[in-house]
Amino acid sequence: MKRRLLKLTALAGLFLSAAATNAQAQFVLFPSSEKAPEVKPENTFVHPVTSPYFHEDAFVTTDARAWFLYHDFPSGGVIDGGNAKVYALQVRVALTNQLQLVAYKDGYTDFDAGLLQDDGWNDLAAGLKWTPIQNHEKQFYLSVGAGYEFPVGDPGVLQNDGEVRVWAAVNKGFGPLHLGGTVNFFYPTSRGDEPLGYSETMSWHFHADYYVCQWFSPVVEVNGYHVLNKHNEAVPFSGIDVTNLGGGDDVISLGLGAELRPMEKLGLRAAWETPLTSGDDLFGWRVTVSAVISF
Repeated sequence: MKRRLLKLTALAGLFLSAAATNAQAQFVLFPSSEKAPEVKPENTFVHPVTSPYFHEDAFVTTDARAWFLYHDFPSGGVIDGGNAKVYALQVRVALTNQLQLVAYKDGYTDFDAGLLQDDGWNDLAAGLKWTPIQNHEKQFYLSVGAGYEFPVGDPGVLQNDGEVRVWAAVNKGFGPLHLGGTVNFFYPTSRGDEPLGYSETMSWHFHADYYVCQWFSPVVEVNGYHVLNKHNEAVPFSGIDVTNLGGGDDVISLGLGAELRPMEKLGLRAAWETPLTSGDDLFGWRVTVSAVISF
């Protein structure tokens, strides 16, 4: 009995030490023996709010992020107006102090548009993120990552696309002002099974937030989506962050939002987003709401 109690105590101690090892990651599955540096509250960055599937920061954290997106399609556009609603949950786990497992895409989509009346499950996507530079003193962080989107979603909601993704992200703080940037490249693998075509694409994302007080930070973000190579273009618009299509124009959007922190490990965020570009595309306007629970 005593031996079992000692074993349970030892396991509990290992778990608690892992959870407390890194101030940035909180829980780390395989933590290092180095003591985590103290991070001032005003030096804590807000995680990206818009373009949740593609906008990844450079931090290694353990958290769960619930998402709701309301996307309005342009009236009289190529899809004949309407809207789409997306419900999703992302999970991130700090495997080590520098390596993170990122389950960045899943969820359910409900289309209520002129040319598309359907609902169904999204594809599943996950990857690994490595952060070789974590300079807490200078507030500078750099990461690279790679992931794969598994074609298991419903074609009726423009899913079922296999895709390889590679990305790089950087974050830099200047006291209470925090900046970030992400660049993604996407390579489709389901090339022969795409009736609407496929394309190699890239996206970039800029983030800025300002720590006003312990419970509030305003956020400004800009997102860009670009088609690099078109194949079998069947529709005159790109899939932006929804799906991979055969072509389309470039799209740049602006997001304005904020994060509220009613308690230490909970962030409630919302943003309104509108396109800065004009042309035949799927972007009318969008509202994104999310909650981040840290562990």
